[in-house]
Order: sequence, then C-alpha cells, then structure tokens
Amino acid sequence: MKLKLIGSSFVIATLVGIGLGTMNQAKAATTIRQTQFGKVKGQKDGGVLQWKGIPYGGSVSGKNRWQAPNNPKKWKGVKNTTKSISAIQYNSGTVSGSEKNALTLDIYRPNTNKKNLPVIVYIHGGNNQTGSSTEIPGTSFIKKHDAIYIAINYRLGVLGFNPLSALKNGSKQKNSGNYALLDMAKALTWVQKNAKYFGGNKNNVTVAGFSAGGRDVMAMLISPIFKGKFNKAIAFSGGMTTSDTVKSQQVFAKAIAPLAVKSGKAKTEAEAVRWLTSTNKSDQKAVRKFLYNIKASDLAKLMGNASIRMSVFPHLYKDGVVIPKNGFDTKKYNQVPVVMTSGSREFSLFEAYDPYFAKTLADGKLLTDPQYQFGFKYGGELYGRFNVENSANKMLKQGYKANIYGMNIDFGNDIKVVGPTMATYGAYHGVFVPMLDTNNTSYKLVVGDAYKSDGARAMLAAFQNYIYNFMISKDGSSNKNNVDWKPYKKQNAPVLNIDADKDYSKIKMKSKTYTDQDILNAMDQDTSVTPAQKKNIISKVMNGRWFSNGLDTKYNNLSDFDK
Repeated sequence: MKLKLIGSSFVIATLVGIGLGTMNQAKAATTIRQTQFGKVKGQKDGGVLQWKGIPYGGSVSGKNRWQAPNNPKKWKGVKNTTKSISAIQYNSGTVSGSEKNALTLDIYRPNTNKKNLPVIVYIHGGNNQTGSSTEIPGTSFIKKHDAIYIAINYRLGVLGFNPLSALKNGSKQKNSGNYALLDMAKALTWVQKNAKYFGGNKNNVTVAGFSAGGRDVMAMLISPIFKGKFNKAIAFSGGMTTSDTVKSQQVFAKAIAPLAVKSGKAKTEAEAVRWLTSTNKSDQKAVRKFLYNIKASDLAKLMGNASIRMSVFPHLYKDGVVIPKNGFDTKKYNQVPVVMTSGSREFSLFEAYDPYFAKTLADGKLLTDPQYQFGFKYGGELYGRFNVENSANKMLKQGYKANIYGMNIDFGNDIKVVGPTMATYGAYHGVFVPMLDTNNTSYKLVVGDAYKSDGARAMLAAFQNYIYNFMISKDGSSNKNNVDWKPYKKQNAPVLNIDADKDYSKIKMKSKTYTDQDILNAMDQDTSVTPAQKKNIISKVMNGRWFSNGLDTKYNNLSDFDK
C-alpha cells in the first residue's frame, strides 16, 4: 500500500484502521443481550455481532398513526432480532415495509467483550420518503474500529410528516406534524438507556445522517426535544431545510384530495382541499376519521419523487415546539461538535435522472453534453456550498460555539483517475458511501471500479479514520489524522478536502475560492450553452431544489411555496 504525506502532520491512514486489536481479542461475546423491554438475540455475521429489527418504539398504526411514539410492549423470553424491518414506503413502483412495526433499529459491534465504546447512530436518507436502516450497514466500519454502530428506521412520507390542522388534537409535540423527528428522538432516548447492554458509552453518542438524514441531523441542532440526546453530530450532504406549516397544509391537501373524492367525501378535488384544510371543528373531526381510515399503502404512494424539492413533499415544519418558529435563525442551538460534508458534484445524479436528460442518459452521451456539464458544474458548486459553507456560516452568525468541521470530497472528478463511468457523475451525492461502507454496491453502475485503486483504498481508510477520530475525541479535534483537520472558525474558512490519484490519497485543508454570487455571475457569463439552453437548465432542471433559492430569486423562478 502506497501512502503519501499531504500537508503537515503525519500519516496513519492504513486499511488496518484504529483500535481494532485483532491480535488480542477477548473471548467472543454472546449475541443474547438484555434491553429495557426484553432480551434480544442477534447473530455473528461478517466478523461482527449484529442485531436487526430491535423495536425502540411501539406500534404507529391504527389509533397510534400520527401520534408521538410510545414504548414497545415488553416481551417475555428472547426475541430473535436478525432481520431489519423498514417503514412502509413506495419505491420503484412497489409498496414495501411495515406501518405497524416501523420503529426499529439495527446494531453492529465488534466480536469482543470490550465496553464503553463510542456510539454512532445513523439516520438513513431517501428524502424522508423512502430508505431504511440497511442503507449503510455498520459491518465495514466496525471491523476496523472499536465502536457501536446503530442504524434506525423511522416513519416516512405522509406518515412521517403531516401538517394538516385536523390532526392537531393532542400534545404540542404530536401537533407539530414532525412525527419522524419524534421517532428519531425516541430512538436516541432508547440508545441512552440501552447502549450499555451492547458495550456502548451513552455519554459518547454521535448522531449522523445522509441526505434527508443529514438534514434531519441539522434540524436536531436547533430542536429543543433533542437537547442532551447526543454529544456530536455528522451531516453527510445535509444542509438547512425547513417548511412553513400553512403552505405545507395546502400541498398535503392537494395530494390527499383525490382519495377524498374517491371515498365520496367531496365531489371535486377543489372541494376536497377546502374540506381537508377546514378549521371547523365538526369538519376536522370528520377529516381526522377519514385520514385514520386510509390504507397505509395508499398514503405511502402520495407525493413521490420530490427529487430534492421541498415544494413537492414539504417537511421539517417550523412549528415552534419541535423546530423553532425562526428555524435556523435561532440563537438556541444544541451546542455539540459537528461535521458537515459534501461531494463537489452533488447535483449530478439528480440532474442526470431528470426527465430533461432522459434521452441523453439513454444514449450514453451525458459526459459530452454541454447542457449537462453546465448543471454538473454550477449545480454541484451551489449544492456543495449549501451543504457545508452556507450552513457553517449561518451557525457562526448565530453564535455557534462548539467546533464545526467541514469536509469536501473531490474524488471522482478526474477521468484519468476514475475512468469515464464515474467521471460522468463526479463526486456525486453519496460519494462517501463506499468509503464508510467499503462493501457497498449501491452505486456500482455509477462508479465502476474507481474505488479499487491503491489511492482510493488509502483514501477510504483515511476517511474512516477521520470519522472515528472525531467520534472518540471530546471536541471533535484529533492529532491522529494524517492532515490536521482544523475547525471552521470564520466565514469561508478552509475545509478538509478529500481526493486520491491511482496510487495515493490526497488530503489537505482547502478553501473554496468562490461564493454563491460568484457562481451566479459565472453562469451568466458562460457561453458553453446557447441562451435558450441555459434558460431551460435554470428554469426546468436546477429550479426549486434545496440549494437553488438564490438562483430562483435571481431568475424569478420561485414557486408560491418557496417564496
């Protein structure tokens, strides 16, 4: 294995990882463990101990649909926990998962008897509409690092977020409409009470999430209900997103209206929207009864394919209880060390699979299409700043005191290093996944063999070590990394830049030399596409996304929801 010093400090980024201690392992540990609700039995698989489908909350169907989660019922004997249970969802034309038993989690730990290990709790992505705890298993990370890896499932889609006023007839938390966040808080409470049974340290919990999960983690930083539930945070491609409750009610009512018409509750969809959003108590009681009787499979199908557009499936409501009324402009952050990461071409997959590029994608000509390259470059830059610098700058402005660490991943952009398959998408949304989970094949069609070179392997080992060192240090800092990862202390400060050539990892602190305004100015001046093509990309492909508010404001593309 070839390793190369980049910057000051020293290298220990090897594939062995940190603290595995395979030569001195204690006697293999049992998979039968006590929890507060009963005993569970897992299995040894992939060289680590695993428990899958452990309930952390009770049933969330029937009368418990759209309620704050309760404890699961205690069980007698030993529950077999070897299979993950995902929440009900609609994906690729199929409804899957469970509504009733959605609140479960999976646990991975080394096959030793070591105790007091750091804990990472992972929140999966999928726009809070799809996905499961199996998105990134913990096997790869745990085989090289002494830690407890926990991945959770939570309510999704219309069952996980629903702002309709008819449902606001309970506690303040229940009335928030942010049911998925209530689930996550419940899961973290479970971790606090049960981590010890699996060798975890409840006082060293890092909550981490990817994409929607990363945005959920960012919301946790401003949510009063998460205070004291975790000690550090990592947002992989997260960023700051919230929704207005009143505007969201209209979007939800329009989505549910066809079901109301079909059920005979209204003659037209317009009439159904008025009924679903009525403030009349009698109407609300009838609406509530109707909503509770809709099949979960029908609800799961609503509002799909939001494709990083909040106007399609609005969630994370600024209700004033779970999320402050002023959102991320609050001064009351939960002050914990935080990592924010991004790929440098985050928009590529969303752009490539946009209907506008369907023919170009099918013909295999994305790499040479100037229209695609326009969005590939500028969408990637805007999305990257949205995920890291813009969020960090906002937090500093609001007086965030704990350490903030930024990370930008460039791997994938150099065709000479990764080949044409990955270079078509570059450092895409999810580029970190094969680094954190080295056995992951989810992006095989996107990356080809790009991660198999010596340089890529050294890079992924270093990446895991950076994450682990962040977990085990008190304030996120560590002198064990091959390049000193300095906190983000001022606007547009340097962040850790992750890359590799075919032989070596290439890691250094680096600042972005451009602002959002610089990107918009460069788009104006770009002549690689015709004016008509540029207008189409800006108004039909890049519009309405998480990162594009400034772009939409400039070109008058804001929807009524986004204004």
